[in-house]
Amino acid sequence: MRLKDKVAIITGAANGLGLAAARTFAREGAKVALTDFNVEQGRLRANELRDEGYEVTFFQVNVADRASVDKMVESVASIYGGVDILVNNAGITRDAMLKKLSVDDFQRVLDVNLTGVFHCTQAALPYMLEKGWGRIISTSSVSGVYGNVGQTNYAAAKAAVVGMTKTWAKELGRKGINVNAVAPGFIETAMVEKVPENILDGIRKTIPLGRLGKPEDIANAYLFLASEESNYVNGTVLHVDGGIMM
Repeated sequence: MRLKDKVAIITGAANGLGLAAARTFAREGAKVALTDFNVEQGRLRANELRDEGYEVTFFQVNVADRASVDKMVESVASIYGGVDILVNNAGITRDAMLKKLSVDDFQRVLDVNLTGVFHCTQAALPYMLEKGWGRIISTSSVSGVYGNVGQTNYAAAKAAVVGMTKTWAKELGRKGINVNAVAPGFIETAMVEKVPENILDGIRKTIPLGRLGKPEDIANAYLFLASEESNYVNGTVLHVDGGIMM
């Protein structure tokens, strides 16, 4: 078990990539704090994973609200004795072309996808510093590296996540804390299900592997970056996109 007895916080874990990561981490021996804004879905998923024999607890959190984040992290540390791994996975979209993008939708995406990463990382950091060991993994996107039509807000937030990741990697590496990001491509999640099928067909044709990714593909990348196998990986952005941007 690659994460035996490690305490992992995963945000946005009630579905999609976060849920796949929660199951993968728990299977590898981690004590998983499954966190999400959606209480009903979060409790349901945590119960399902416990029924599968895993050590998982649900914690409600609004990553855009610092008080909510502080309360969540403190609760996790109180129950499990600390925090070893943080996966900043929570994210939303509010897509629109620049001309039609509202100020509110621009700001809301930044609040969750960027400021939320800052809140969670700063709140969890003291527990990692205390142990002299930690893994911080944040979810960027190919949109944040290459841009994407209709995603000014999303691309801006995800690009900034890359900048924060590299900055924190330089600040924290000597303290035993590795900081990395994952940049997913088009993955089969509820977010992508909103895209018309004819558009998805066109996207598949641009992917050298010929298919969309699965949540487990991203969860496995998170797992590698959370494990001892990535001891010398720091400040990187791991693209898991089927080669779409080569």
